[in-house]
Parts: sequence; C-alpha cells; structure tokens
Amino acid sequence: MTSEAFSFKGKDGQMLNGRLERPVGPARAAALFAHCFTCGKDIFAARRISRRLAGAGIAVLRFDFTGLGHSDGEFANSGFSGNVDDLQAAAAAMADAGLPPNLLVGHSLGGSAVIAAAGGIASVKAVATINAPADPGHVTHNFDYAEIEAEGEAQVTLGGRDFTISRAFLHDLRQSTLTDHLRGLHRALLILHSPTDAIVGIDNASALFTAARHPKSFVTLDGADHLLSRAEDADYAANTIATWAERYLDMAPAAPDPAIPEGITRVVEADPNGFLQDVHLGRHHLKADEPASFGGTDLGPSPYQYLAAALGACTTMTMRMYARRKGWPLTGLSVDVSHKKRHATDCEDCDKGKKIDSFTREITLHGDLSAEQRARLIEIADKCPVHNTLEAEAQIVTRLVH
Repeated sequence: MTSEAFSFKGKDGQMLNGRLERPVGPARAAALFAHCFTCGKDIFAARRISRRLAGAGIAVLRFDFTGLGHSDGEFANSGFSGNVDDLQAAAAAMADAGLPPNLLVGHSLGGSAVIAAAGGIASVKAVATINAPADPGHVTHNFDYAEIEAEGEAQVTLGGRDFTISRAFLHDLRQSTLTDHLRGLHRALLILHSPTDAIVGIDNASALFTAARHPKSFVTLDGADHLLSRAEDADYAANTIATWAERYLDMAPAAPDPAIPEGITRVVEADPNGFLQDVHLGRHHLKADEPASFGGTDLGPSPYQYLAAALGACTTMTMRMYARRKGWPLTGLSVDVSHKKRHATDCEDCDKGKKIDSFTREITLHGDLSAEQRARLIEIADKCPVHNTLEAEAQIVTRLVH
C-alpha cells in the first residue's frame, strides 16, 4: 500500500487537502471517505479504515472538508451542503486521476453527506455509512441557537477545538433532510452503527434503514464508540465494508502486479501501526499477520503458520504423487503440523544451549492400504522438497534496494 498527497479545488476554488491510499498493484475499485463532523481526514478511524480498504485492493481518497485540517476556506460558511459540494468535487478530481469512485464511505455526519452526495456522482454504485445521523440537523444540539441567531455567529467548542458557527451554517444544517436522497438513492446501502453510540443513537440507523429502499443492509458494531477509537472496531468496519462491496462493485479478482517480476514473492506492509502484510505471489494475494496476543489483528496466518503450511502441503502432494504413480488405493490423506523451538540437547552438531526449530507431522492415511504401503508412504513424506529445505542449511542473501 502507498499513501500520497492528493489536493484538488473545491466548488468555490478553494484548495482541499487529501491523501490517496493506493493498493499494491492495480486498484480493483475506488472509494471516497467522508470524515465525521469537525474531525478531519487524519482522525484514527479515517486512517485505519482507508488503509484496510486499500489492503483489500480498493484505492481510497480521504480529505479535509472546507476550512478543516489542511484545507482552505471558511468552515463557518460551508455547512452541510458545502460538505456535499466538497464530496462531488473530490469525486470529479478522482475521475480526472483515472479513479472514478465506485464506493462512498461516510463516518458520522460524513455518512449523511455521502447519502446526499451519491446522486450527483454517476460512478458510485454503493454507499456505506458508519454511526451516521438520519437528520443532519442532529449536530446542532452542540450549539446555542439564541446566541448564533442574535449575533449572526458564535464560537463553539467541539472536541476541544474552537469553531465559528454562522447563522447561515446553522440554517443549512437544520433545513437539510435525507428522506428524498434515500428514496432516490438507487445504490446499494450499508448501514453500520453501534448500539452503544452515545453521540448518535441507534434509532438513527433504524430511521435510515426504514427510509431507504433495497438493496440495503445493516450491521451492528457491538461495543464500539462513536469515533471507532478502538483498532478492532475500525478494522471490523473496514473488513465488513470490503466484503460487502465486492457484491455490488463487480470487483474483478486481483490481477498480478506487472511491477513484480515473475518468480518473485513480494511482501508489502499493509499497516505500519500493526503487523498486517500483503503477500503477492503471481496472481495469488494473501495476508500475513500476528495474533492479537502478539500485538497483531489476526487477519491472516503468522509467518510460522505459513511455514508449517508449506511443509504440510508439500508432504501431502509428495505422498499423493507417489501413491498415484504406484496405483495404490490411497483415497485421502491429511497432515497436522505443529512447530516449536526446543533446546538442542540432543543435537550433536549444534552448540549447547541454543534452540532449534522442531516441526511435528501427524499423518492420517485413508484407503485400503497394506501395512507395507503405509510404512513406505511415511518414508516418502521425508522426501518432500520443503522437508529437505528445512533440514538443510539454507543460504539467505539480503540486498538493499534503492
């Protein structure tokens, strides 16, 4: 996965700042992410979800709405309709870059905004919301109506930061509704919401789901807070969106990356804050990770599990080829492989006190085989090429690529 700066002009000519997360190899789809009210593109959930979607082959643009983060313009003059305009400008910029968005993802008020913006973006086929309010005016409970109406604008503190809220901004929020947008969405809709969300209650998800037409789906984010501040909650949301989107985006299977030479296995870090890796082997794409107990997110096998799998797969293939060549009635077989390190107390060629890797294979053979045939197949298991590689002293040459 790569992350690059991506800036574009908003409706009124202001420069909006974003980051484009690209998957390794050709993108299978493109998505546009809308952050929560007054948050910004670099909030934890936006970063985490965008990077996980990129790991699934979906290029994602996340950007700061007008007047927020590193984007130009006045936040007080933007309003909800301004967010919608920003999303449509972002979609046009993505299309110009050869990545017209097929998927819109919105968090909190950003979820309301993507519903309202979808109708103006022809390339969009699916929309996903996370803890989104059914009424954009929901956020106005943070404001003092009387002061804003009387003075024309007022300073409010949201999330520990001060913002200027104008009368026009307030009116825009209170007049915006999603009912017509939902009825005319004509795109697949996924609603993710936490039943314990203390900021935007679960009743908002019910209202959105009831007003929308099929195809529509609802997934609960049990135990998550409004901002998805826990990694496991953000990861679950991202994985759910990626899996759901495959059904509606007609995502082709990931193609081999032409930049990877034939015969090369390339491992690319998918998450610099964890251990998730993208593994590219020709047209095959796998994940590697560590268990949660080791600081990972358990979204793929660990490196040692892959090593054990290589030994097990090579063992069964070698035995099958031998039985097939002999015409023996081997109807099925399986191999259980376990791995551990043990002290080299009985290793004559090892230094005392060191540990060596120990693999245990438990082989099950099915079929009307004689005792001699079974014994011979167990001998053949030791002829497995991966077995021989593990028992030999392999040489590993490392070079730094500039």
